[in-house]
Amino acid sequence: MQLLVDPHTHTVASTHAYSTILENALAAAKQGLKVLGITDHAPALEDAPHVLYFQNLHILDRELYGVKMLYGAELNICDYEGRVDLDETILEKLDYCIASFHTALLKPGTKKQNTKALLGAMDNPYVKIIGHPEDGNIPVDYLELVKHAKETKTMLEVNNSSLRTAYYRLNVRENLMEMLQLCEKYGVTIAVGSDAHFANAVGNFDCAIELLKEIDFPQELIANTSVEKFSKLLGREVEI
Repeated sequence: MQLLVDPHTHTVASTHAYSTILENALAAAKQGLKVLGITDHAPALEDAPHVLYFQNLHILDRELYGVKMLYGAELNICDYEGRVDLDETILEKLDYCIASFHTALLKPGTKKQNTKALLGAMDNPYVKIIGHPEDGNIPVDYLELVKHAKETKTMLEVNNSSLRTAYYRLNVRENLMEMLQLCEKYGVTIAVGSDAHFANAVGNFDCAIELLKEIDFPQELIANTSVEKFSKLLGREVEI
């Protein structure tokens, strides 16, 4: 299985990450990626970049080291209604957005509250991916999540960092297996993301691929296997 797109990476603009855009792009080229997404944390997190960072992303090169570049944000889900932390005037200028529940910002509620927060985020037309939805510290109803992803054409993420290094997340593997089985049943497309916070992790999908192969997850439901497929799900064409 070859994945050609890494849609979830961070740079030094998110100050708990350690590499620049150029370093990430070079790493992507070395990994054979065709498309790289830069998705730094949106401003509600304490160490996230200022809103001006997202307003100025349009100045950046669209190709680096032979890799097509996409510039977006990992939005924070700010309440149980699913509201996020960039307004529409900025969101409409980004290539796409991931929306994630971060416990540093929003305290996990009941399963019903947490699920409502994710469903609300999916109703935002600029949110194309729900980031790391597998953390057992934030219990959710995966059946409701998958069904709403189907309705809104939102990708659900299989986060390699969660499987590989995010020791603070709970029951990652078990929750991903439940979610993926439902995705297969309902025909919901997933996006595999490295969630790289250091250039050496860009394009590294080892644990995610191992899990997908283990359960024989259908490749046609994996967005990253095709630039055209990923582009269509974003609602924008990425020319290669």
